[in-house]
Order: sequence, then C-alpha cells, then structure tokens
Amino acid sequence: MKAVRYHSYGGSDVLVYEDADRPVAGAGQVVLQVAGAAFNPLDVAIRAGYVQQGFPLTFPHIPNFDVAGVITEVGAGVSGWSTGDAVVAFLPITGPGAAAEYAVAPAEVLAAAPHTVDLVDAAALPSAGLTAWQSLFGYAGLKAGQSVLINGAGGAVGGYAVQLAKQVGATVTATASARSAGRLRPYGADRIIDYTVTPLAQAAARERFDVVLNLVRTDPGETAQLVELAADGGVVVSTTFSEFGAAGRGVRTVNVSSRSDAAQLAELVARVDAGQLKIDVAGRRPLTDLPAVHDEAVTGKLPGKTVLIP
Repeated sequence: MKAVRYHSYGGSDVLVYEDADRPVAGAGQVVLQVAGAAFNPLDVAIRAGYVQQGFPLTFPHIPNFDVAGVITEVGAGVSGWSTGDAVVAFLPITGPGAAAEYAVAPAEVLAAAPHTVDLVDAAALPSAGLTAWQSLFGYAGLKAGQSVLINGAGGAVGGYAVQLAKQVGATVTATASARSAGRLRPYGADRIIDYTVTPLAQAAARERFDVVLNLVRTDPGETAQLVELAADGGVVVSTTFSEFGAAGRGVRTVNVSSRSDAAQLAELVARVDAGQLKIDVAGRRPLTDLPAVHDEAVTGKLPGKTVLIP
C-alpha cells in the first residue's frame, strides 16, 4: 500500500510518500480502508520531535491519528464489528496512524461513522470533538446557566466547543477573527470578540466567566489575564499546556490531555446524525499534500480543518 511515513524527526521534508506493508489485524484489532485522515496541529510537534518525552515514536512512523474508513479485516477476539462497517476513531497517538491507504485500529476505540455526512469528512470529528467534550464536561464540569469563554474558538476544537456549550444551556463568549465569526454565530455563540481588533483582556475587562477554555498558545502574561477572567470559584481549562501560577480566589486551573473514548465518540456521532452538531471541514487534500499541509499549519496559512484522502 501507499503511505506517508517518516524515518526520523525533522522538518516537513522527512514526510515521504512511499510503499509500506499493508497492516494485518492482530487480536483485538481491525484493519480499515482509509477514507479520510484528519490533520491535527499536534502532528507537527510530534514530527518535529518537540514532544518526544510525551509521545515517543517507533520509526518509521505513519502520522495522523484521526481516521474514518471501512473495516476490511477483523482480528481474533473482536465482537460487534464486521467487514464493511463504516467507522471513525481516535487512534493511539504514538501508534501507526491513518496517513495511508489502510490503517490498523484497536477495536475498543471504534465508533460507527455518522450517516449524515460524507465518510471522508467524518475523520474531522474524533479527536477535536472529544477534546471539546472532555474539556467542557469532564474537566470543567460546565452546566446549564453558566457562562463560558472559549479563547480560540475559530479552530476545530473551538467550533465543537461552542456548539456543545450552547446545547448544554451555557452562555457562550468566543474569541475569533472575522474570518471565523460567520461560522460561529450559527453554532450559537452569544458574543464573538474579534481579538484582531480589540485585545481580549480589554474587551472582557469587566466580565467574569464560570469556565474559561483556552485553545491557543499563551505566554505567561496572557495566561495570567485568562485566569483573571475566571469568576471566583471558576475553572480555567487549557489544551495548550499553559504555565499556570497560583490562581487564588478559588479558581481551579487544568491542563487538558484528551483521550480516545469510544462511548463519548458515539455520543458525538449521534448528535451529528440528529443535526445537533456540525462537522466543519475547510478542505480535502490528497495524501501526497501532507508535507505542504504541515508547512501551511506552521506559517498560519491553513484555513481550517483539513482531511487527507489516500
């Protein structure tokens, strides 16, 4: 089969489109014919070797841990899944990924793919949707009637977070550029702060939020400003490993490490099929474009969630 692999850490030039052995399903595993493999910013950090301690790799490595595809082989001990089933999954991050024609997946991470969107686009749901779900409800405990600030709502995780927070009955303030505002308003954002026009600390100076969800990299000063925007007894949740100092005022600070969870993913799929959760894909690209996608992500030129097609 064809796959994109890298044999060492480095720049985007280490990503090579080449022949690789087609995977075989071991015990508890299935093999998927990949329909789509979503790109995530974490893919860049892993490939560059910035996070080796947290995400050690065995080379050669096939990247991309978000996948949608059709089961072609079922391993021993797997029940509930059959060849021909369309599924989505958040694969083990350090295991063989989905940037290939075929991918192997532990059966325990699978969820049936949504029926109401193209299978290719469904690859954009797993890790981003689960990160939003776990951040808001698992870590922050967001409830109806509370207020939430979503900093960096223009990205994939932010889009899901706005929708999920609004569905639970929260008042949602989102930061995003004008480019993303048109997408976030239909998602239910009550207020959108254009951070390119007015700094967040200024725009929300007199406000306090029960939950602050941070989805962008912040320096220590910006992190401190986010903590100040949390209400007494509130919570600040960050997906970007922010350096929190002593918060005070009973404010809880949490760095999120999202995880694969098939039951939660199935719930997200159900919401997609019910028309309650929209999957937004900015572009579909051939798998051979993966090095260019990495470069565009680094330079800020990637317009949104990108799905690679083998």
